[in-house]
Parts: sequence; structure tokens; C-alpha cells
Amino acid sequence: MPFSGADILLDSANLARLAEGLIVTVRVAAVSIVFAFVLGMLIGVIALSRGKLVQIPYQIFLQSIRIVPQLVWLFLFFFGFAKWLGWNWNGETTGIVVFSIWGTAEMADIVRASIGSLPVHQTQSAAALGLSRSQIYLFVLIPQAVRRLLPVSINLATRIIKTTPLLVLITVVEVLKVGQQLIEVNILTNSLAAFWVYGLIFVIYFLICFPVALLSRKLEARWSVQ
Repeated sequence: MPFSGADILLDSANLARLAEGLIVTVRVAAVSIVFAFVLGMLIGVIALSRGKLVQIPYQIFLQSIRIVPQLVWLFLFFFGFAKWLGWNWNGETTGIVVFSIWGTAEMADIVRASIGSLPVHQTQSAAALGLSRSQIYLFVLIPQAVRRLLPVSINLATRIIKTTPLLVLITVVEVLKVGQQLIEVNILTNSLAAFWVYGLIFVIYFLICFPVALLSRKLEARWSVQ
């Protein structure tokens, strides 16, 4: 029967397990996004300096994060650094660290590009009024750059959320891992188990990410005409 697999999703115990896995997913993504946005803002402002002592480390950091896949970073931290240095990190902690570092690099470049694209006379005019360097950034440049960086940074948040399924490969029992466990238990008695379970996970990710992506597009469209 086409809908015979739906009973898997009607089981309250299965739904409770999926909810627990979703909480783990949301927790890792939310903490990573907060760290990425805060640290990214700070490093992005610092990266505006043209000095080699800033640019060389910044470019090494940025390019190493962009070139190397996130999965490699997860393995490197979980099976490499944590074991080598004796850190008692579980998979969830490792995921937060790696996604925070990745998000920080991306957010920093967004901030650097957004502030750097502002007309130079904004800085010159503010300096002529007697504002200090920190005041220029805090009261003049950053408020103007927010309109440029916010839609892109929201898009970065959805990318972090969509990357969390990689955590299943470092033993984190997030929503995808729970789904796999439910399929393994039911696949012998229900050939449509994978369809229904993965279908529900598809809907969950869509309901989380689509509103965020829609908000990003609306902000970008609204502010681009102002």
C-alpha cells in the first residue's frame, strides 16, 4: 500500500526521538551562528586594515576555511586535534567549534566587503567632525553597512543550518541520525520507511530554512531600492 509507511510517523515515540534530534541540530546551529556573527563582526572590522601583519594571517585563515571542506575540518578536530591535545570534546562540541570558525571566516569577509564598499568620503567627513576611529566605525560605517551585510549574513545562517547533517559522521545524534536509526529498525518490515522518514526530515529543514531565505531576499529587495 502506498501509504503503509506513514504509521512510522504516527508513532509518538518515533516523533519524540526526531524532536530530540532536531533540538540537537537547532542547538548546534544556533550557538554556531551567534559565535560566527559576533566574532565575524570583530574580525571583519580588523581585516579592513591594509597592513601585512593583519592581511597575511587573515587571508591564510579565510582561504584555508574556504578551500578545505567542512567535513575535513570536522574530522581534523574530532579525530585529530581533540585526541592529540587530550581535549575531551564530544561530537556536538566539535561541531559548534568547526561551524563557528567557518561561519566566522565567512561573516568576517562579508563585514569587510560591506564596510569597505562604502564611499570613502563617509570616513573623511566623520573624521573632519572630530570623531575617533572607533566612533566612526560604531556610529557611521557599521550602521550603513548593516543594510548590505544583513541579507547575506542571514543566508550564511541558512548555510550553517543546512550543513549540520555532517555531524552524523562524528557520532552526533541529530535529526538525520535519528532518522537513519528509525529506518534501520523499520526497513525490514516496511520498505517505504526511508521515503517517509527522509520525507519528514526534508519538510523539517524546508520549514526552518525557507522562511529565513525568504526574509533574506525580501530585505535585499527592499534595501536595494532605497
